Amino acid sequence: MASPNSTFTELVTTTFRKHRKDIKDNVSKNNALYRRMMAKGMTRNEDGGLSIVEPLDYAANSTYLRYSGYDVLNVSASDVLSAAEFQWRQVAINVTASGQELRLNSGESKIISLVKSRIKNAQRTFKNNFSGDIYGDGTLPNQINGLQALVADAGTGTVGGIDSSTWTFWQNKVQSAAAPLQGGGAIVVSATTMESLMLPLWLALTRGDDQPDLVVMDNNYYTFFEASQTSLKRYTDSNSASGGFVSLKYKKADVIFDGGSGIPANHAYFLNTDYINMVQHPDADLTVMDQMQPYNQDAVVIPILWMGNMTISNRSLQGVQKA
Repeated sequence: MASPNSTFTELVTTTFRKHRKDIKDNVSKNNALYRRMMAKGMTRNEDGGLSIVEPLDYAANSTYLRYSGYDVLNVSASDVLSAAEFQWRQVAINVTASGQELRLNSGESKIISLVKSRIKNAQRTFKNNFSGDIYGDGTLPNQINGLQALVADAGTGTVGGIDSSTWTFWQNKVQSAAAPLQGGGAIVVSATTMESLMLPLWLALTRGDDQPDLVVMDNNYYTFFEASQTSLKRYTDSNSASGGFVSLKYKKADVIFDGGSGIPANHAYFLNTDYINMVQHPDADLTVMDQMQPYNQDAVVIPILWMGNMTISNRSLQGVQKA
């Protein structure tokens, strides 16, 4: 007969591997940005390298030339591509049980119940913390680059190894109610002024058909925006790319309330998600590791590992609106 330890380990391993996709789905149900990245295929595996490299496309090709007949063509080198370099970040969550718990739950139904409760707790913990990290500023030890780092309140900062104070193409747009893009004095954000702040930012982020496709807002800004649309509300289909989130439309972008995910207060992010990726290592993509037993404890520990980062390849087409 298998020991409680081996039964617990086998059940955790098989159950968690079976439901690994469900965990990501749970994160996406709790975070509009991650949902959009998954829907657009902007998540990918990378299986090595000292860092994650994102190629950039930030400048026009200088060889464009109007010519006639035998005019000499411009064949000079045109360096339009560079790369941002993002460090690997790691997350671990452990499913544990003490020897006492395992022995007290050694019956089949009881140990199955114990495994279910531990896995449910691990799923909920990962979902809540990872969703918060997606909106974080990346300053906590080993934290991924969250949206507050990639689309910064100041518009500047060093992201992906590129100092945007030196390389201004790498700055995101900022619409501040205290100092509006369109000039003039400070604006008090309200339902009547909300769109006067949104339009200049949307225009600054539009480059032909390259324009924001997702606007995520905190409670306050979404309340103002919805109130401003009293007679014009256009709700999107919950089965569309918004993935079940209740959302309105601004131009062609889905406007989604994402206040429960860790988005800072009085913020709206205008995102072109074609340039935002979630990268993970296939060997540590919520991967269940072998059981470990501490030498000085009567317990079982089963680590579950994730390794990757959130990356961006064009900051200039991303914007933040803030007070």
